[in-house]
Amino acid sequence: MKPAGHPAVPAPKIGVLLINLGSPRAPEAKAVRSWLAEFLSDRRVIELSPLLWQPILRGAILPLRPRRSAHAYRQIWTAEGSPLAVITAKQAAGLRERLGDAAIVEHAMRYGGPAIGERIAALKAKGCERILLAPLYPQYCAATTASAVDAAGAAMTRMRWQPALRTLPPYYDDPLYLSALAASLETALAKLDFVPDAIVASFHGMPLRTLEKGDPYHCHCQKTARLLGERIGREVTIAFQSRFGKARWLEPATEPLLVSLALAGKSVALIAPGFAADCLETLEELDIRGRAAFSEAGGRGFAYVPCLNAEGDGMEMLERLVRRELAGWLA
Repeated sequence: MKPAGHPAVPAPKIGVLLINLGSPRAPEAKAVRSWLAEFLSDRRVIELSPLLWQPILRGAILPLRPRRSAHAYRQIWTAEGSPLAVITAKQAAGLRERLGDAAIVEHAMRYGGPAIGERIAALKAKGCERILLAPLYPQYCAATTASAVDAAGAAMTRMRWQPALRTLPPYYDDPLYLSALAASLETALAKLDFVPDAIVASFHGMPLRTLEKGDPYHCHCQKTARLLGERIGREVTIAFQSRFGKARWLEPATEPLLVSLALAGKSVALIAPGFAADCLETLEELDIRGRAAFSEAGGRGFAYVPCLNAEGDGMEMLERLVRRELAGWLA
């Protein structure tokens, strides 16, 4: 029994926090600049001394890049907002419905809002003494998964009464993920009026030095593509997109690969297995610019296959992954 005058304490609950990268609040240069400043100041993303990097960022990148990026965002923006933000919110709503009273489900963005620390505090205020962090990155990378966990840890340093935390592991080779990918891909291929000569899996690029420093991301991407190919009985060609700066990046690059396939007279189905939700990098970079580069090189037969998003196969996978990680917490 609580002593007289004891403050109200919510009944103990379990929380699940879905985490994705984030996007600007509007497809305008000012909003993009604010978002890029936060994103490109993360030491996990740019592994250079701030003394060297910040003058470059503030003096050369932020004055120019936001206008170009805002133009790209305007091409994919919807009446509901940023596709990534809208889809992640739908994933959280779908998981909330699937879990029912078993857990309280929220979502957060590593950059922009809703912020990770803000959502952890909100879950704790609702009585969540145990929280599963679920970074929606199938392949582990220090610049994505570790950065999200860093942000959660930083938020915890400001809390007197901390919840217990678990983290959803990377699921790049998980049978649940591979089954969902294969089902989504096969459904999309069945709807095409051509049989693609090549299936290309495009992953977000990373500087080559991340591999040399021991980041497992490159290996995780390779294994995903290989296992997906085994599932569907076809070779899956890997590529890496979204290059930035002058450093050497993981190869092959997506757009030059698409051009070479077009020049060789090959038709293409393009997928993005490293993204849990469609976003700027998939909708604008792949489905708009990648398609245009392929077409301009004389290519015939191009299809972009959407991410798993908040659809049936993807949501079934997400629910089962989360329930597995909550084992021992759920009644």
